[in-house]
Amino acid sequence: MKVSRRTLLGSATASALMATPVMAASQPDYKNPRLATDRRVKDLLSRMTLEEKVAQLQCAWFGKGKLLDPATGKFSAEKAKIALPNGIGQIGRPSDKAGTNKFATERFRNPDDAVALINDMQRFAVEQTRLGIPLLFHEETAHGLAVKGATMLPTPTGLGSTWDPDLVEQGFALVGRQARLRGITVGLSPVLDLLRDPRWGRSEEFFGEDPFHVGEMGAAAVRGLQGPSRPIAPDRVFAVLKHFVHGTPQNGLNVGPSDMSERTLRQVYLPPFQRAVRDAHAAIVMPSYNEVAGVPAHGNADLLQRTGQGLLGFSGAYFSDYNGVSERDRAQDGGEHW
Repeated sequence: MKVSRRTLLGSATASALMATPVMAASQPDYKNPRLATDRRVKDLLSRMTLEEKVAQLQCAWFGKGKLLDPATGKFSAEKAKIALPNGIGQIGRPSDKAGTNKFATERFRNPDDAVALINDMQRFAVEQTRLGIPLLFHEETAHGLAVKGATMLPTPTGLGSTWDPDLVEQGFALVGRQARLRGITVGLSPVLDLLRDPRWGRSEEFFGEDPFHVGEMGAAAVRGLQGPSRPIAPDRVFAVLKHFVHGTPQNGLNVGPSDMSERTLRQVYLPPFQRAVRDAHAAIVMPSYNEVAGVPAHGNADLLQRTGQGLLGFSGAYFSDYNGVSERDRAQDGGEHW
């Protein structure tokens, strides 16, 4: 079953409201879990202001410091009301202390503290914003949940060396379970870039160099993270395919331009994404930082719409990489080549 943007929003809304008794006669349609997702989403969108819709497209990572008490590091509803008057769609890496003055010396919260923070943020979103739209929370999950106390698997290159998709699926099922236990709903993996330039500093994130092999490993990781059912089970998270599409950036630089023929794109770099989208039904795709055929991926309508949605049949959500949109805008305004 493919996951559309509507299904993603509907699944998050349903899971956040499951613990609350629903009185259909007094609740708006979008809060009624007995109704079809499309009907709930349509009702919710009809009630949202433009500002609230834009807020749902935003994510706070380092910016989450604006939601915290500077003395205690705990969530502050009073500060959140000022910083998020229209709510927000997503909080990035809630288990770290990014955005606080302790980040340089103490990067991660302990598990109990992180779970308490997530619960406080979610309670605020559901109970103290106008429409009560729940938050998504994401963490890095390239080869384990990147938080204090979680289980680390071998690097993706090591996982790829097993040539064992079933084992990889089992490993990422563990990752998804540990993430969801901490309140995380989105895992930033798998990485489907191909390891074809040893100068590339992110090589340890890649399963290998062969399109078929990487597609098999990537699809297994998606199955492990998401599971087979929708809405996702309480021990699963949404997977994010990364990065669409790096190709082999020039000079081995992560943000270097990637210039390739259409044949190379289709024959080499798209097949892993096709496998993970069509067969494993990945919910989310993340564009790459770099240019693809001269156009920044984050603003490349041809790549995202004609290729991703049209050619590959992707019907889920595109999530930007950190600062990917703002970096694209800076490059266009300042004439920088990145």
